[in-house]
Amino acid sequence: MIIKILVGFLSGMTASMGLGGGFILVIYLTTILEINQIDAQGMNIMFFIPIAIISIFFHIKNKLIDKKPLLVSIISGIFGVLIGISTTFLFKVEFLSKLFSILLFIFGLRELFHKKQ
Repeated sequence: MIIKILVGFLSGMTASMGLGGGFILVIYLTTILEINQIDAQGMNIMFFIPIAIISIFFHIKNKLIDKKPLLVSIISGIFGVLIGISTTFLFKVEFLSKLFSILLFIFGLRELFHKKQ
């Protein structure tokens, strides 16, 4: 139970800071709990929604959100989700798991070697 609380806390904390906390949750769900990739990603999205709402509230309160591009971001996000959901049915779970692992590796390398300007 303590591990589940810790994973939930770390995922929520890193997600609310914009650091991609979803990868912690997905890796935990797929490797430790042995949940398939599609279900883990669905749970991750359901976990992300309340965290995103709370984060947006605090970012608006602290004047950290530029409201001008907000509508475009919301609309493109909705289309991205719909496209993502549609394409998950076209591929096998094993392929999506490997693709997810490759993307995590690439983003990890980018974070390690990318110099901030």
